[in-house]
Amino acid sequence: MTKKILIVSVFVVASCGLAYELIAGALSSYLLGDSVLQFSTIIGCYLFAMGVGAHFSKYVKDEDVLARFVDIELAVGLVGGLSAAVLFMTFAWASAPFRTLLYTMVFLVGAMVGMEIPLVMRALNSRQTEFSELVSRVLTFDYLGALAVSLLFPLVLAPQLGLVRTGFLFGMLNIAVALWTIVVFRTELANVAGRLLRASAVMLALVIGFSGADRLTGWGEHGLFGDEIVYSTSTPYQRLVITKWKDDLRLYINGNLQFSSRDEYRYHEALVHPVMGALPWAKRVLILGGGDGLALREVLRYPQVEHVTLVDLDPAMTAAFTQRDELVALNKGSFRDKRVTVVNADAAIWLQQNQDMFDAAIVDFPDPSSFALGKLYSVPFYGVLKKHIAANGLVVVQATSPFFAPHAYWTVDATLRDVGMRTWPYHLYVPSFGEWGFIMASPQRDYRPPEAYSLPMRFLNAETTKAMFAFPPDMKPLPMAPNRLNTQSLVHEFEQDWRRVIR
Repeated sequence: MTKKILIVSVFVVASCGLAYELIAGALSSYLLGDSVLQFSTIIGCYLFAMGVGAHFSKYVKDEDVLARFVDIELAVGLVGGLSAAVLFMTFAWASAPFRTLLYTMVFLVGAMVGMEIPLVMRALNSRQTEFSELVSRVLTFDYLGALAVSLLFPLVLAPQLGLVRTGFLFGMLNIAVALWTIVVFRTELANVAGRLLRASAVMLALVIGFSGADRLTGWGEHGLFGDEIVYSTSTPYQRLVITKWKDDLRLYINGNLQFSSRDEYRYHEALVHPVMGALPWAKRVLILGGGDGLALREVLRYPQVEHVTLVDLDPAMTAAFTQRDELVALNKGSFRDKRVTVVNADAAIWLQQNQDMFDAAIVDFPDPSSFALGKLYSVPFYGVLKKHIAANGLVVVQATSPFFAPHAYWTVDATLRDVGMRTWPYHLYVPSFGEWGFIMASPQRDYRPPEAYSLPMRFLNAETTKAMFAFPPDMKPLPMAPNRLNTQSLVHEFEQDWRRVIR
């Protein structure tokens, strides 16, 4: 019976160990961007720490194995369980020490997790278990625990519980292992009452943290965003937060501002109307991204448009902007228009599987701050998109800032040209973002900016439109290589450009 208890413990502690690693990687990716860099460095630090922990486990005396195992479970449950909450609060209220604290906590948890399995194996070995059977059982349950968490984390835990509450949950599991180890092996442990008291106190703290996770997250996000949070949710793809201050609604995705209701009209008029104004015959329009329905709102103002297909990855995004009154008012109920078909899918996969043709395409993805987003600005993606656009049709792409991120901006231009499209870069000033850029492209046709619009505008007219297509010397074109899928140079250029701005 005691052997089975220890084997089950292996399954649980392996699950918890991987969970803390995934939480740290996901949280740092949300807050710092560049998921590949964050996960790579965290995995490397974590595995190195596990090696350090495994090495130091040999200094534990045989008669102290169970006692030290309990102590480690209490410590890893406390540190690992609190890790997501502590890191999130640190980033929100004092971001300077975030990286130092992140890797310190990853190393501490990794070192303690590295000690767990060697100690369990020694405990089993002391119970006269054959070495071959010992190694087989321990490693089998270790890998099974890792498999369980690797599946549950992205599909259930992160989207349903969120990172902070998931951290508390696995901390409680570690403490549960400590508690049942104390109870089952009470005859072999000293100071059982004291250990039970400590374990119970830590468990109570984690339970309180779990129950109050939403309040903690809200408090942290208030420090991060400043304004009242009217809506927030974690999805399998991203963290969505909507804030409000007076009449200003703001959408943040993974902490990055997507729009302010006070000046979004500038952005969306510039994104949509230079295309639609040049295509008075356009009946079928494709929007990729734009799950807030604001670009869609502008497209639907044209009476000749018969059908719009909007493809956005996250159903939580389109649902919020379809159902919440303040957001529906902002996009004027665009998702409820009978001319609209909403598809929640990966745009790259959808384009490959779909045969529809369109007169115009509006590409409104978030900035290429990760490799997952960078693929949507790549040569293969634009090559497939080109096949869906009429020869005399137009494409417009949100392309980040030509002033703050010039290398990234002109990389997008080079990528569109690499697939055989003609391009016309342009830019405007949006108070919430600063100078921002777009790129018009076409498979074959020429393009001239509209000299007049058939619809009333708040920002655009002949003069402002003409000015958008003129670049001053400090935003002159740069000779950049196209963004290819196997290298994702755009993501690196984007990070380096914005790093220069922050400095």
